[in-house]
Amino acid sequence: MTAVMSFCGLCLLLVLGKAVRTAVPLFQRLYLPASVIGGLIGLAWINTFGKNFSPDWHASWNAIPGFLINIVFAALFIGAALPRLRDVWHLAAPQLCYGQLLAWGQYVVGLALAGLVLIPVFHVDRGFGTLLEIGFEGGHGTVAGLSSVFDNFNWSVGRDLGFTMATAGMVLGIVIGMALINLAVRRGWVRNVRQFADQDRYERRGIYPRHAQPPAGKQTVFSDSIDSLGFHVAVIGLAVLIGYGLKEVLLLINQIVPDGVRDLQVLESFPLFPLCLIGGLILQKLLTAVHLDALVDHGQIQRLGGASLDFLVVAAVASIRLDFVATYWLPLLLLVIAGTAWNVFGVLFIAPRLLKNAWFERGIAEFGQSMGVTATGLLLLRTVDPENRTVAAQAFGYKQLLHEPIMGGGIWTSMALPLVITQGNLPVWLISVGVMAAWLLFWFFALRHREA
Repeated sequence: MTAVMSFCGLCLLLVLGKAVRTAVPLFQRLYLPASVIGGLIGLAWINTFGKNFSPDWHASWNAIPGFLINIVFAALFIGAALPRLRDVWHLAAPQLCYGQLLAWGQYVVGLALAGLVLIPVFHVDRGFGTLLEIGFEGGHGTVAGLSSVFDNFNWSVGRDLGFTMATAGMVLGIVIGMALINLAVRRGWVRNVRQFADQDRYERRGIYPRHAQPPAGKQTVFSDSIDSLGFHVAVIGLAVLIGYGLKEVLLLINQIVPDGVRDLQVLESFPLFPLCLIGGLILQKLLTAVHLDALVDHGQIQRLGGASLDFLVVAAVASIRLDFVATYWLPLLLLVIAGTAWNVFGVLFIAPRLLKNAWFERGIAEFGQSMGVTATGLLLLRTVDPENRTVAAQAFGYKQLLHEPIMGGGIWTSMALPLVITQGNLPVWLISVGVMAAWLLFWFFALRHREA
Protein backbone atom coordinates (compact mmCIF):
# COMPACT_ATOMS: atom_id res chain seq x y z
CA MET A 1 0.00 0.00 0.00
CA THR A 2 2.93 2.35 0.61
CA ALA A 3 3.81 2.55 -3.09
CA VAL A 4 0.16 3.13 -4.06
CA MET A 5 -0.30 5.90 -1.50
CA SER A 6 3.00 7.57 -2.50
CA PHE A 7 1.98 7.57 -6.15
CA CYS A 8 -1.47 8.96 -5.34
CA GLY A 9 0.14 11.66 -3.19
CA LEU A 10 2.35 12.79 -6.07
CA CYS A 11 -0.63 12.82 -8.43
CA LEU A 12 -2.54 14.98 -5.95
CA LEU A 13 0.37 17.43 -5.70
CA LEU A 14 0.67 17.73 -9.49
CA VAL A 15 -3.05 18.44 -9.86
CA LEU A 16 -2.93 20.94 -7.00
CA GLY A 17 0.10 22.60 -8.57
CA LYS A 18 -1.72 22.96 -11.87
CA ALA A 19 -4.87 24.27 -10.14
CA VAL A 20 -2.90 26.86 -8.18
CA ARG A 21 -1.01 28.01 -11.28
CA THR A 22 -4.29 28.34 -13.18
CA ALA A 23 -5.87 30.38 -10.39
CA VAL A 24 -2.98 32.65 -9.34
CA PRO A 25 -1.91 35.26 -11.94
CA LEU A 26 1.44 35.84 -10.18
CA PHE A 27 2.51 32.24 -10.85
CA GLN A 28 1.35 32.63 -14.46
CA ARG A 29 3.49 35.73 -14.87
CA LEU A 30 6.46 33.90 -13.34
CA TYR A 31 5.87 30.91 -15.66
CA LEU A 32 6.41 28.57 -12.72
CA PRO A 33 5.80 24.93 -13.72
CA ALA A 34 3.00 23.10 -11.93
CA SER A 35 5.52 20.47 -10.80
CA VAL A 36 7.52 23.07 -8.85
CA ILE A 37 4.38 24.58 -7.30
CA GLY A 38 3.07 21.14 -6.38
CA GLY A 39 6.45 20.18 -4.94
CA LEU A 40 6.52 23.29 -2.77
CA ILE A 41 3.00 22.49 -1.54
CA GLY A 42 4.17 19.00 -0.65
CA LEU A 43 7.27 20.34 1.06
CA ALA A 44 5.19 22.71 3.19
CA TRP A 45 2.67 19.98 4.02
CA ILE A 46 5.29 17.43 5.09
CA ASN A 47 7.16 19.89 7.30
CA THR A 48 3.98 21.32 8.83
CA PHE A 49 1.58 18.41 9.17
CA GLY A 50 3.62 15.37 8.14
CA LYS A 51 4.05 14.02 11.67
CA ASN A 52 0.28 13.93 12.20
CA PHE A 53 -0.44 11.77 9.13
CA SER A 54 0.65 8.39 7.86
CA PRO A 55 4.21 8.50 6.47
CA ASP A 56 3.10 6.06 3.76
CA TRP A 57 1.98 9.05 1.71
CA HIS A 58 5.53 10.29 1.22
CA ALA A 59 7.72 7.42 2.36
CA SER A 60 9.17 6.63 -1.06
CA TRP A 61 9.19 10.07 -2.66
CA ASN A 62 12.94 10.53 -2.20
CA ALA A 63 13.62 7.29 -4.13
CA ILE A 64 11.43 8.14 -7.15
CA PRO A 65 13.62 10.83 -8.82
CA GLY A 66 16.63 8.51 -9.03
CA PHE A 67 14.57 6.03 -11.08
CA LEU A 68 12.69 8.49 -13.28
CA ILE A 69 15.80 10.36 -14.44
CA ASN A 70 16.87 7.23 -16.30
CA ILE A 71 13.63 7.39 -18.31
CA VAL A 72 14.03 11.13 -18.96
CA PHE A 73 17.54 10.73 -20.37
CA ALA A 74 16.75 7.54 -22.28
CA ALA A 75 13.87 9.33 -24.05
CA LEU A 76 15.84 12.36 -25.21
CA PHE A 77 16.71 11.18 -28.74
CA ILE A 78 14.52 8.09 -29.30
CA GLY A 79 12.21 8.55 -32.27
CA ALA A 80 13.98 11.69 -33.46
CA ALA A 81 15.61 11.82 -36.86
CA LEU A 82 19.31 12.23 -36.19
CA PRO A 83 20.81 14.75 -38.63
CA ARG A 84 24.23 14.40 -40.18
CA LEU A 85 27.02 15.38 -37.80
CA ARG A 86 28.36 17.84 -40.38
CA ASP A 87 25.02 19.70 -40.48
CA VAL A 88 24.78 19.72 -36.69
CA TRP A 89 28.31 21.07 -36.33
CA HIS A 90 27.91 23.81 -38.94
CA LEU A 91 24.91 25.39 -37.21
CA ALA A 92 25.51 24.45 -33.58
CA ALA A 93 29.28 24.98 -33.17
CA PRO A 94 28.99 28.56 -31.80
CA GLN A 95 26.00 27.53 -29.66
CA LEU A 96 27.91 24.53 -28.32
CA CYS A 97 30.94 26.70 -27.59
CA TYR A 98 28.83 29.16 -25.62
CA GLY A 99 26.94 26.43 -23.74
CA GLN A 100 30.19 24.68 -22.84
CA LEU A 101 31.73 27.92 -21.59
CA LEU A 102 28.75 28.54 -19.32
CA ALA A 103 28.76 24.98 -17.96
CA TRP A 104 32.51 24.69 -17.36
CA GLY A 105 32.44 28.20 -15.90
CA GLN A 106 30.03 26.97 -13.24
CA TYR A 107 32.71 24.54 -12.09
CA VAL A 108 35.34 27.27 -12.16
CA VAL A 109 33.16 29.64 -10.13
CA GLY A 110 31.74 27.01 -7.77
CA LEU A 111 35.02 25.26 -6.97
CA ALA A 112 36.87 28.56 -6.56
CA LEU A 113 34.23 29.89 -4.17
CA ALA A 114 34.24 26.63 -2.23
CA GLY A 115 38.02 26.44 -2.00
CA LEU A 116 38.57 30.08 -1.04
CA VAL A 117 35.54 30.79 1.16
CA LEU A 118 33.00 28.05 1.79
CA ILE A 119 35.31 25.26 2.94
CA PRO A 120 37.69 27.30 5.14
CA VAL A 121 35.00 29.59 6.60
CA PHE A 122 31.87 27.41 6.78
CA HIS A 123 33.59 24.00 6.86
CA VAL A 124 31.31 22.55 4.18
CA ASP A 125 32.05 19.22 2.51
CA ARG A 126 34.70 18.99 -0.16
CA GLY A 127 32.17 18.40 -2.94
CA PHE A 128 30.09 21.48 -2.12
CA GLY A 129 31.42 23.51 -5.06
CA THR A 130 30.19 20.95 -7.60
CA LEU A 131 26.59 21.58 -6.51
CA LEU A 132 26.50 24.72 -8.68
CA GLU A 133 26.76 22.86 -12.00
CA ILE A 134 24.90 19.79 -10.73
CA GLY A 135 21.94 21.86 -9.49
CA PHE A 136 21.92 24.69 -12.05
CA GLU A 137 23.06 23.16 -15.34
CA GLY A 138 21.94 19.67 -14.38
CA GLY A 139 18.73 20.33 -12.49
CA HIS A 140 16.60 18.06 -10.34
CA GLY A 141 17.08 15.08 -12.63
CA THR A 142 20.86 15.19 -12.48
CA VAL A 143 20.82 15.49 -8.69
CA ALA A 144 18.51 12.49 -8.53
CA GLY A 145 20.70 10.52 -10.91
CA LEU A 146 23.74 11.16 -8.71
CA SER A 147 21.98 9.85 -5.58
CA SER A 148 24.05 6.68 -5.57
CA VAL A 149 27.24 8.73 -5.86
CA PHE A 150 26.25 10.88 -2.88
CA ASP A 151 25.48 7.74 -0.89
CA ASN A 152 28.70 5.95 -1.92
CA PHE A 153 30.75 8.81 -0.52
CA ASN A 154 28.65 9.14 2.66
CA TRP A 155 27.38 12.57 1.66
CA SER A 156 23.65 12.01 1.34
CA VAL A 157 23.07 15.57 2.53
CA GLY A 158 24.51 16.66 -0.82
CA ARG A 159 21.42 15.29 -2.55
CA ASP A 160 19.08 17.55 -0.56
CA LEU A 161 21.37 20.54 -1.05
CA GLY A 162 21.48 19.74 -4.76
CA PHE A 163 17.68 19.65 -4.99
CA THR A 164 17.61 23.03 -3.22
CA MET A 165 20.09 24.45 -5.73
CA ALA A 166 18.03 23.05 -8.61
CA THR A 167 14.81 24.56 -7.28
CA ALA A 168 16.45 27.95 -6.73
CA GLY A 169 18.00 27.81 -10.18
CA MET A 170 14.73 26.99 -11.92
CA VAL A 171 12.82 29.80 -10.19
CA LEU A 172 15.62 32.36 -10.64
CA GLY A 173 16.13 31.27 -14.23
CA ILE A 174 12.56 32.18 -15.09
CA VAL A 175 12.36 35.37 -13.00
CA ILE A 176 15.75 36.80 -13.99
CA GLY A 177 15.32 35.52 -17.54
CA MET A 178 12.13 37.54 -17.95
CA ALA A 179 13.88 40.59 -16.47
CA LEU A 180 16.66 40.20 -19.05
CA ILE A 181 14.07 39.91 -21.81
CA ASN A 182 12.45 43.18 -20.67
CA LEU A 183 15.90 44.79 -20.73
CA ALA A 184 16.46 43.45 -24.26
CA VAL A 185 13.16 44.96 -25.41
CA ARG A 186 14.07 48.37 -24.00
CA ARG A 187 17.56 48.22 -25.60
CA GLY A 188 16.21 47.08 -28.94
CA TRP A 189 18.07 43.75 -28.93
CA VAL A 190 14.88 41.86 -29.82
CA ARG A 191 11.68 42.85 -31.58
CA ASN A 192 9.55 39.72 -31.79
CA VAL A 193 8.81 39.35 -28.09
CA ARG A 194 5.50 37.80 -27.08
CA GLN A 195 4.87 39.38 -23.70
CA PHE A 196 2.41 38.27 -21.03
CA ALA A 197 -0.06 40.99 -22.07
CA ASP A 198 -0.13 39.54 -25.60
CA GLN A 199 -1.31 36.12 -24.40
CA ASP A 200 -4.96 35.12 -24.22
CA ARG A 201 -6.46 33.74 -21.02
CA TYR A 202 -6.02 30.12 -22.10
CA GLU A 203 -2.32 30.61 -22.80
CA ARG A 204 -1.78 32.40 -19.50
CA ARG A 205 -3.36 29.53 -17.61
CA GLY A 206 -1.50 26.94 -19.63
CA ILE A 207 -4.64 25.28 -21.01
CA TYR A 208 -5.40 24.52 -24.66
CA PRO A 209 -8.94 25.49 -25.70
CA ARG A 210 -11.06 22.57 -26.89
CA HIS A 211 -10.86 23.55 -30.56
CA ALA A 212 -7.06 23.87 -30.55
CA GLN A 213 -5.90 20.83 -28.60
CA PRO A 214 -2.90 19.30 -30.42
CA PRO A 215 -2.29 15.55 -30.64
CA ALA A 216 0.07 14.07 -28.04
CA GLY A 217 1.59 11.67 -30.58
CA LYS A 218 0.80 9.11 -33.24
CA GLN A 219 -0.17 5.50 -32.74
CA THR A 220 2.30 3.36 -34.66
CA VAL A 221 0.96 -0.15 -33.90
CA PHE A 222 -2.52 -1.69 -33.83
CA SER A 223 -3.95 -1.93 -30.34
CA ASP A 224 -5.12 -5.51 -30.87
CA SER A 225 -1.44 -6.54 -30.97
CA ILE A 226 -0.05 -4.19 -28.32
CA ASP A 227 -1.14 -0.83 -26.97
CA SER A 228 0.85 1.91 -28.68
CA LEU A 229 1.66 3.72 -25.46
CA GLY A 230 2.70 0.47 -23.80
CA PHE A 231 4.94 -0.29 -26.79
CA HIS A 232 6.69 3.07 -26.44
CA VAL A 233 7.17 2.51 -22.70
CA ALA A 234 8.83 -0.80 -23.59
CA VAL A 235 11.09 0.93 -26.14
CA ILE A 236 12.30 3.35 -23.49
CA GLY A 237 12.86 0.37 -21.22
CA LEU A 238 15.11 -1.18 -23.87
CA ALA A 239 17.20 2.01 -23.94
CA VAL A 240 17.51 1.86 -20.15
CA LEU A 241 18.52 -1.81 -20.47
CA ILE A 242 21.30 -0.88 -22.90
CA GLY A 243 22.42 1.79 -20.43
CA TYR A 244 22.41 -0.79 -17.65
CA GLY A 245 24.55 -3.08 -19.81
CA LEU A 246 27.04 -0.25 -20.34
CA LYS A 247 27.09 0.27 -16.56
CA GLU A 248 27.98 -3.40 -16.06
CA VAL A 249 30.77 -3.05 -18.62
CA LEU A 250 32.21 -0.14 -16.65
CA LEU A 251 32.16 -2.25 -13.49
CA LEU A 252 34.02 -5.03 -15.31
CA ILE A 253 36.58 -2.56 -16.61
CA ASN A 254 37.01 -1.26 -13.07
CA GLN A 255 38.20 -4.74 -12.03
CA ILE A 256 41.11 -4.76 -14.50
CA VAL A 257 42.30 -1.15 -14.51
CA PRO A 258 45.44 -0.16 -12.55
CA ASP A 259 45.02 0.55 -8.84
CA GLY A 260 45.63 4.26 -9.38
CA VAL A 261 42.64 4.51 -11.70
CA ARG A 262 40.50 2.35 -9.41
CA ASP A 263 41.31 4.60 -6.47
CA LEU A 264 39.64 7.50 -8.26
CA GLN A 265 36.34 5.60 -7.83
CA VAL A 266 35.02 7.14 -11.04
CA LEU A 267 34.04 3.95 -12.87
CA GLU A 268 32.34 2.26 -9.93
CA SER A 269 30.53 5.46 -8.95
CA PHE A 270 29.47 6.39 -12.48
CA PRO A 271 25.66 6.83 -12.44
CA LEU A 272 23.24 5.08 -14.76
CA PHE A 273 21.33 8.00 -16.30
CA PRO A 274 23.96 9.37 -18.77
CA LEU A 275 24.48 5.80 -19.97
CA CYS A 276 20.72 5.60 -20.62
CA LEU A 277 21.10 8.63 -22.91
CA ILE A 278 23.78 6.74 -24.83
CA GLY A 279 21.49 3.70 -24.78
CA GLY A 280 18.75 5.77 -26.41
CA LEU A 281 21.11 6.95 -29.14
CA ILE A 282 22.31 3.37 -29.78
CA LEU A 283 18.73 2.09 -29.92
CA GLN A 284 17.69 4.84 -32.35
CA LYS A 285 20.64 4.01 -34.59
CA LEU A 286 19.73 0.31 -34.53
CA LEU A 287 16.07 1.02 -35.34
CA THR A 288 17.12 3.22 -38.25
CA ALA A 289 19.60 0.63 -39.53
CA VAL A 290 16.95 -2.12 -39.69
CA HIS A 291 14.27 0.29 -41.01
CA LEU A 292 12.03 -0.02 -37.93
CA ASP A 293 12.34 3.60 -36.81
CA ALA A 294 8.84 4.31 -38.20
CA LEU A 295 7.41 2.19 -35.37
CA VAL A 296 8.57 4.74 -32.80
CA ASP A 297 6.83 8.11 -32.60
CA HIS A 298 8.89 10.91 -31.12
CA GLY A 299 5.74 12.66 -29.88
CA GLN A 300 4.75 9.76 -27.65
CA ILE A 301 8.33 9.36 -26.44
CA GLN A 302 8.45 13.06 -25.56
CA ARG A 303 5.19 12.81 -23.61
CA LEU A 304 6.55 9.88 -21.59
CA GLY A 305 9.80 11.71 -20.90
CA GLY A 306 7.94 14.90 -20.00
CA ALA A 307 5.58 13.07 -17.65
CA SER A 308 8.55 11.41 -15.95
CA LEU A 309 10.21 14.79 -15.50
CA ASP A 310 7.06 16.29 -13.94
CA PHE A 311 6.79 13.47 -11.41
CA LEU A 312 10.54 13.67 -10.80
CA VAL A 313 10.47 17.39 -10.01
CA VAL A 314 7.43 17.28 -7.74
CA ALA A 315 8.90 14.35 -5.78
CA ALA A 316 12.36 15.96 -5.58
CA VAL A 317 11.11 19.33 -4.34
CA ALA A 318 8.64 17.84 -1.86
CA SER A 319 11.27 15.56 -0.31
CA ILE A 320 13.93 18.23 0.37
CA ARG A 321 15.22 18.06 3.95
CA LEU A 322 14.72 21.58 5.28
CA ASP A 323 16.90 20.89 8.32
CA PHE A 324 19.89 20.40 6.00
CA VAL A 325 19.00 23.55 4.08
CA ALA A 326 18.73 25.53 7.32
CA THR A 327 22.18 24.35 8.37
CA TYR A 328 23.83 25.35 5.08
CA TRP A 329 21.63 28.30 4.09
CA LEU A 330 24.42 30.90 3.93
CA PRO A 331 26.96 28.92 1.85
CA LEU A 332 24.05 27.85 -0.39
CA LEU A 333 23.00 31.47 -0.81
CA LEU A 334 26.55 32.52 -1.72
CA LEU A 335 26.77 29.70 -4.27
CA VAL A 336 23.42 30.68 -5.80
CA ILE A 337 24.45 34.34 -6.05
CA ALA A 338 27.81 33.51 -7.62
CA GLY A 339 26.30 31.08 -10.12
CA THR A 340 23.52 33.48 -11.11
CA ALA A 341 26.00 36.31 -11.58
CA TRP A 342 28.13 34.12 -13.86
CA ASN A 343 25.15 33.15 -16.02
CA VAL A 344 23.95 36.77 -16.31
CA PHE A 345 27.51 37.78 -17.27
CA GLY A 346 27.38 35.13 -19.96
CA VAL A 347 24.22 36.56 -21.54
CA LEU A 348 25.26 40.21 -21.40
CA PHE A 349 28.99 39.94 -22.14
CA ILE A 350 29.93 36.60 -23.74
CA ALA A 351 26.88 35.94 -25.94
CA PRO A 352 27.03 39.17 -28.02
CA ARG A 353 30.71 38.51 -28.80
CA LEU A 354 30.46 34.81 -29.56
CA LEU A 355 27.05 34.51 -31.22
CA LYS A 356 26.89 36.69 -34.32
CA ASN A 357 23.33 35.92 -35.47
CA ALA A 358 20.38 36.40 -33.06
CA TRP A 359 22.77 36.59 -30.12
CA PHE A 360 20.21 37.48 -27.47
CA GLU A 361 17.66 34.85 -28.51
CA ARG A 362 20.35 32.17 -28.44
CA GLY A 363 21.93 33.55 -25.29
CA ILE A 364 18.70 33.65 -23.29
CA ALA A 365 17.93 30.05 -24.26
CA GLU A 366 21.31 28.98 -22.86
CA PHE A 367 20.70 31.10 -19.77
CA GLY A 368 17.47 29.22 -19.10
CA GLN A 369 19.13 25.84 -19.49
CA SER A 370 22.16 26.79 -17.41
CA MET A 371 19.88 27.92 -14.56
CA GLY A 372 17.30 25.16 -14.69
CA VAL A 373 16.44 22.66 -17.39
CA THR A 374 16.15 22.61 -21.17
CA ALA A 375 12.43 23.37 -20.88
CA THR A 376 13.24 26.65 -19.10
CA GLY A 377 15.53 27.65 -21.95
CA LEU A 378 12.86 26.82 -24.51
CA LEU A 379 10.26 28.80 -22.55
CA LEU A 380 12.46 31.93 -22.57
CA LEU A 381 13.30 31.38 -26.23
CA ARG A 382 9.63 31.08 -27.14
CA THR A 383 9.04 34.43 -25.42
CA VAL A 384 11.64 36.30 -27.49
CA ASP A 385 11.17 34.34 -30.73
CA PRO A 386 7.60 32.98 -30.69
CA GLU A 387 7.41 32.29 -34.42
CA ASN A 388 10.96 30.89 -34.82
CA ARG A 389 12.01 33.68 -37.14
CA THR A 390 15.67 33.30 -36.13
CA VAL A 391 18.05 30.33 -36.15
CA ALA A 392 17.99 30.21 -32.34
CA ALA A 393 15.62 27.25 -31.91
CA GLN A 394 17.38 25.10 -34.49
CA ALA A 395 20.86 25.95 -33.17
CA PHE A 396 19.78 25.33 -29.58
CA GLY A 397 18.21 21.98 -30.49
CA TYR A 398 21.18 20.75 -32.54
CA LYS A 399 23.59 21.80 -29.81
CA GLN A 400 21.86 19.45 -27.34
CA LEU A 401 23.06 16.43 -29.33
CA LEU A 402 26.67 17.35 -28.58
CA HIS A 403 26.25 19.11 -25.22
CA GLU A 404 24.04 16.75 -23.22
CA PRO A 405 26.39 13.74 -23.31
CA ILE A 406 29.10 15.86 -21.67
CA MET A 407 27.62 18.44 -19.29
CA GLY A 408 24.39 18.96 -17.36
CA GLY A 409 24.18 15.33 -16.36
CA GLY A 410 26.57 13.94 -18.97
CA ILE A 411 29.92 12.23 -18.64
CA TRP A 412 31.85 15.07 -17.02
CA THR A 413 29.08 15.92 -14.55
CA SER A 414 29.12 12.28 -13.48
CA MET A 415 32.91 12.20 -13.14
CA ALA A 416 33.51 15.55 -11.47
CA LEU A 417 31.87 14.81 -8.11
CA PRO A 418 33.87 11.61 -7.42
CA LEU A 419 37.06 13.34 -8.58
CA VAL A 420 36.52 16.32 -6.29
CA ILE A 421 35.76 14.11 -3.29
CA THR A 422 38.75 11.81 -3.87
CA GLN A 423 41.30 14.27 -5.30
CA GLY A 424 40.20 17.67 -3.97
CA ASN A 425 39.00 20.93 -5.51
CA LEU A 426 42.22 22.14 -7.09
CA PRO A 427 42.82 19.39 -9.70
CA VAL A 428 39.22 19.55 -10.96
CA TRP A 429 39.30 23.36 -10.93
CA LEU A 430 42.48 23.32 -13.04
CA ILE A 431 40.88 20.89 -15.49
CA SER A 432 37.83 23.16 -15.75
CA VAL A 433 39.97 26.24 -16.34
CA GLY A 434 41.95 24.36 -18.98
CA VAL A 435 38.84 23.24 -20.85
CA MET A 436 37.39 26.76 -20.70
CA ALA A 437 40.63 28.09 -22.16
CA ALA A 438 40.46 25.47 -24.93
CA TRP A 439 36.90 26.53 -25.86
CA LEU A 440 37.96 30.20 -25.86
CA LEU A 441 40.86 29.37 -28.20
CA PHE A 442 38.49 27.40 -30.41
CA TRP A 443 36.19 30.42 -30.60
CA PHE A 444 39.05 32.82 -31.32
CA PHE A 445 40.68 30.79 -34.09
CA ALA A 446 37.76 28.85 -35.59
CA LEU A 447 34.53 30.75 -34.95
CA ARG A 448 35.37 34.41 -34.57
CA HIS A 449 34.99 35.24 -38.24
CA ARG A 450 32.05 32.96 -38.96
CA GLU A 451 28.67 34.49 -39.72
CA ALA A 452 26.71 32.26 -37.36
